[in-house]
Amino acid sequence: MSVKAPLRPVALVTGASSGIGEAIARDYAQRGHHLVLTARRQDRLQRLADELGGPGAVVTVSADLADPEAPAALQAAVDAAGLTVTTLLNNAGYGVPGRFLSSDWRTHADFLQVMVGSVAELTHRFLPAMEAAGHGRVLNVASVAGLVPGSAGHTMYGAVKAWMIRFSESLAQECGPRGVNVTALCPGFTYSEFHDVTGTRAQVSKMPRGMWLDAGDVARAGIDAVEAGRLLCIPGWRYRLIRQVSKHLPDGLARRLVNARSKDFRDDR
Repeated sequence: MSVKAPLRPVALVTGASSGIGEAIARDYAQRGHHLVLTARRQDRLQRLADELGGPGAVVTVSADLADPEAPAALQAAVDAAGLTVTTLLNNAGYGVPGRFLSSDWRTHADFLQVMVGSVAELTHRFLPAMEAAGHGRVLNVASVAGLVPGSAGHTMYGAVKAWMIRFSESLAQECGPRGVNVTALCPGFTYSEFHDVTGTRAQVSKMPRGMWLDAGDVARAGIDAVEAGRLLCIPGWRYRLIRQVSKHLPDGLARRLVNARSKDFRDDR
């Protein structure tokens, strides 16, 4: 009697064209996963796909997750390719600089769709197959900003990252018994295009070099954590220390300290 070979695992990575998302894609390619990569920049996706394996090994889908129709379209593309996602990497994200009222509502609504709406919907769409198979992985790229008090500027960034952490905690409780590991990855400052996009590169460049993380190291830490079934992953001992200190300080003092330092890297105008 012949034994059917196990299906090749499939990792879907959002925001895969640069930074942590690109590093996650590279790491999973080395681990032998078939890849589905999505981002807005098709040219960047295609170059990465060609490098990591080309047609058959990597599927690219150009999508803007600010579009409420994008998650359904992404699932349709995966289905059309005859694939079943076994690992979901919710990585796409960005920040809106300035005070809450310095941007119009459309800007904030798009931000919430990318950072909250698409994360929840993509998870809702791809999780059932993982549970049915009794095996799956969901890695949500949050931030250490979701673990410390909020500050002026980039008003909703810390809030949506805190939501992502709580969402991951609840999912882990629900899905763990069904064989699906869920992890919230909470990096600090990471070398990527993030701060170029938000226009804060000049500010954050003043941060001490020891506060910066390498995207490849962050990706590897997150993947190792979700494979091991750890709920929370905070790369870098400095950021783990910051989180512990903030937990034990009086709330008022913690807020004052965060606000005092946030002027070094956040635009609050």
